[in-house]
This record gives sequence, structure tokens and C-alpha cells, in this order.
Amino acid sequence: MLWLSSPDQRAAALPAVWLVATDHRPATLTERSALRRGLARTVLAAQFNLEPDAVRIEHEPGGRPLIAAPFGSGLHLSLATRVGLVALALAHGPVGVDVEQVDLASQPPLAALHPAEQAALLALPPPARPLAFAQLWSAKEAYVKALGTGFRRAPDSFEVRLAGLDGFSAQDPERPGAQAKGVGRIIKNGGHGTMAAAFIQLA
Repeated sequence: MLWLSSPDQRAAALPAVWLVATDHRPATLTERSALRRGLARTVLAAQFNLEPDAVRIEHEPGGRPLIAAPFGSGLHLSLATRVGLVALALAHGPVGVDVEQVDLASQPPLAALHPAEQAALLALPPPARPLAFAQLWSAKEAYVKALGTGFRRAPDSFEVRLAGLDGFSAQDPERPGAQAKGVGRIIKNGGHGTMAAAFIQLA
């Protein structure tokens, strides 16, 4: 798994995630969508050795992005944006990526989590909880993106277990026996604060 930081970098192998810090602070969903789609076209154009105008991104009915042009790449795509940081994951199978800002100013919304996740956070010292929550939530969102459901799937209906600062697994009663392991990363986003990123590819 490769982590890249420039939209001009090409991945020598997949899966790969581009985490690109920008100077933008999109205020609306429309602005966030435009930022990530524009940067995604730049990344994919570099990866496919094309001009950006030759790349087209569309969405499945459930909202998952797909590469409409160039046609027939067979690759899976996931996108995320948070306070100017754009994440793009590219893989040969269903994939999800997410980024979350670590919010030190408020208490994590524990009620949205699986009971085991709530217990894991409450076992931490209060100053450690915002970072752990951002890790958990980015992992949960990456997982439901890989499923193709987004949060039409209730976030408390499956459990994410963190494994240090750079790993996690999803325990899903709707996919018994399935191996769902991902990787995470903590980054400083150039003035936007500390961010937690998560990536997962489903078998």
C-alpha cells in the first residue's frame, strides 16, 4: 500500500492513496465535491498518462464514484475531502478512503458508535479521545464506502477495532468470516490541524 502526497505522483503499484493538502477551505458540499473531483481528475490523468480533460468521474446510484473515462480500466476509486485535504484511493477491488479532522474542542459523539467502540474510547484518558474518535470514524466511513452503502448503513451496526496508530479491522455481523483490515495514518495538514486518514480494500 502506497501513501502519496502530490497529485502529480504516479503509483508504481496499487492500491495507493493520495493525501493532498490544498490551500482551499470549502464551505459547502458543492465546493467540497468540486475540489475533490478536480483533484481526482489531475491524479488519474497523471496515473493514466492522459490529459485531465480525458478523465471523467461519474457516480453509481448509491453515490460511489467510478471512473467513466478512460473506459475499461477495471479500477475502483474512493474520494474524501475534509478542510482542504483531499484523499483519493485507487485499487483493483472495492475500496474506501476517508479523512477526519481531530476536534479537540468538543466531546466525541459516543452515541453514534458501536457499544464496544464506546467502551474502548471511555477507557482512554479524556485528552486521548478526540484523536481515537477521528481514527475510528475515518475507518468506519472508509469501510462503508468500500461496501458501497455509505452511512445508509448504521454506524453502530458494525465494530471497528484500532490496532495502534496505523491499523484497524472491521467486525461486521453482516459479513461473518470476512477479513476486513485497513490502514490508517495521522498527518498534519499544513495549517488545517491534525487529521486521521483511513484506507480499506475489501476482498
